Order: sequence, then C-alpha cells, then structure tokens
Amino acid sequence: MSLDPARTVAELRELRELTGDENGAQRVAWTDTWEQARDFLRAKVDGTGAVEEIDEAGNQWFTLQGASDRALLIGGHMDSVPNGGWLDGCLNVLAGVEVLRRIAAQGEPPVAVRLVSWADEEGARFGRSLFGSSAAAGSMRDQDELRALSDRDGVALPDALRAHGVDLDGALGARSQLRNAAAYLELHIEQGPVLEGMDIPLGVVLGTFGVERSRFTWRGQAAHAGSTPMDKRRDALAGAAKLALYIREIAAEVGGGAVCTSGGVVTRPGIVTSVVETAEQLLDQRHLDAESLARMLEMAKDAANRFAAEEDIEVEWERIWNIEPILFDETLIGFADEAIREVTATSHRLPSGPLHDAAEVARAGIPTVMLFVQSLRGLSHTKLEDTQREHLELSVEALDRLASKTLAWLA
Repeated sequence: MSLDPARTVAELRELRELTGDENGAQRVAWTDTWEQARDFLRAKVDGTGAVEEIDEAGNQWFTLQGASDRALLIGGHMDSVPNGGWLDGCLNVLAGVEVLRRIAAQGEPPVAVRLVSWADEEGARFGRSLFGSSAAAGSMRDQDELRALSDRDGVALPDALRAHGVDLDGALGARSQLRNAAAYLELHIEQGPVLEGMDIPLGVVLGTFGVERSRFTWRGQAAHAGSTPMDKRRDALAGAAKLALYIREIAAEVGGGAVCTSGGVVTRPGIVTSVVETAEQLLDQRHLDAESLARMLEMAKDAANRFAAEEDIEVEWERIWNIEPILFDETLIGFADEAIREVTATSHRLPSGPLHDAAEVARAGIPTVMLFVQSLRGLSHTKLEDTQREHLELSVEALDRLASKTLAWLA
C-alpha cells in the first residue's frame, strides 16, 4: 500500500461530520463524543496489524511490532476544545494512521512503530492540559490538585475519569509506555500566522516556549471620581495600565520571539464613580530560552515597582504557574528540515508558543520533533480554523518522509 495523503484529508472530513456540529468540533475529552472519535480511530487502524492498548491514563496506543523492541512513536490527540476546529489534534493522529499503513504494507519495520492518541491534551473540561502525556512522561505531580477539580456541572475529575475506565491514582502507571521509546514525531497545525505570512506551507518546530504566569496586585485608594483632583489620586489601575503597555517594550528588547500578554485586569470597587482601589492584573510571558524568560520576568517586576512609585501606590507580585522551555532534538530537527525540503521548496524553523504533548515526551528524555503546517489566518480553537487541502497533503507526505528517515536512524 502506497501513501495516500488525500485519504487523510477525506478521513478528517469524515471525522468532522461525525463529531462536530454547526459550531465546530465537540470532541472534548472524557465525553461520549470523544469516545466516538476514539472508535473512529480504532476503525481506521484496523487492518494494519497494529495492536491496540488503552493505558492507565486513558492514552490510546496502536503498536506495530518491529525487529527490535525499541519504538518509534508517532502521535497527537483526538480531543478538541468546545466549538473547536476540524484539524487541531486529529490531523496529527490521522496523518499518523496513513504513515502506519504505509509502513505496515512494507513488512516488518526495524523497530516497533507505535501510534498514540494522547488523552485530554486540551484540558477543556477540567482545566488541566496534557493529562495523558504528562502521566506517561512522569511529570504529573499534582494528584491532590487534580482530585479537587470539577467541571461546570459539578462533576469531579476523578468521577469523569472513572466513567472512561481511568483511575486517577493509577494514571502514572502509563509511564511504562515510554520505556522503549527511541523517538517521537508529531505533526500539528501551526495555530498562528507565521508560516502563512512567509507563504511557506511547512515548518520545523524548534521547541515549545517556557511560560511564566504572574499576578500583579496593585493597591491604591478609593476616592470619589467627581471630587478628587487628578494629581491627588492614588489610582491602582494606572499602574496596571502602564505595565500593560510596557510589556511590549520588554518583548522587543529581549527579542528572539518573546511574547508578553496582559490577559486580564479586575478592578475594585469596580464602579464608574470611584477611583480604582485595587487592580489584579494577570501577565503571561513566553520565550524559548530559559535565561531570556527569567530576564523578562525580572524586567516586568522592576517596571511594576517603578510604576507603583510613580503613582504613589503599592504592588505585590506572585507566580501563578510556570514551565521551562523545551528544546527538541537537533538530529530530528535536521531530518524534519530534509523531509520538508523534499516535498516543498522551502522550510522554516520556528518555536511553538502553545504547549503540546510533544513537550512532555521530550521532557521525559526521548528525542522529539514536531512539524507545523500553515494555518489560514492563523486561527485555531474556532470553527473557522482551516488549512489549504494541498498543504494538508504535503504535511502527511513530510511526516511520512520524516518517519522513514527516523526509522533508518534507529535501525
């Protein structure tokens, strides 16, 4: 059986009809619709000779035995956000099915080839992303916090997992799945505008950004909006506003793809007739280099102290969450570049701002790389998400060539 990228596009459309509606994809993890998508995947792999297994974290594995117990992993996720796009996640897996078909048709591979659909990459229902891959990588260390999570209907995460055959306390048993893993490959839509802006179909992902999420709490003094002169005000919102603008300068100075976002400000008393007494500001900062990320955070904290002094207010900083940058394997990055240039004229190397299961696999010490395919208008997590058909087909071909190069490397 030869590779048929057009079949992958047809199967993506079939899945869209099965698990979507007029608002977009509805494959939220730990729901019946997600299970429909897993059944769909199961049916598509049937006939390749790959054996299915569901691990302790709910990850779905299909293993094609090879001459060695070492394994090449190809993966992604079938779950989506509510009202999501038709490609986010499922392209990775269905492209992997097509590669698996081609490899199976050529006889026993030199190492095992394993297709994995990670459970709950998005975290859309309970707010905990990368559930299955973090369990398999051994980086899931927040079991007590996970036990306390519930969805908007009050369903507790452990109960939802149990309904799908997963015991939260046993999820880390999925670590055994990576014991013989020798390399991991993942294809994903870019979810951003870079490749489209460069008029390039495909790119190689260098790694995933590290993230620093902070809360700055600004404290001033409430006062009457009508009777308090402008030069007498201690306006907490003024400090937050200055920082919201200054983070552009931080990103520009640090460079290297740095991004900073002031994603929310909640003010109190929050009425139109009062100067703001308290402003809670959320800040998200991302960079591929750990030292640059640390510098960005210190620049934000220093600026906040300066703005507080200028406005005669106080500011407190607290870390909400952080994750270190993940760099992908240089050898596999080289193979990915070669694979892309063999199917299209130009390749481009770029970091990933969003997190992916690939980052968890790389964190476990397994050589990892990702391919990106162009996203139209840079849109994702919306029913408007789209990629040109010819680019989708090129991405399947590039993934297949990358798999061939990796298999030869591992043989």
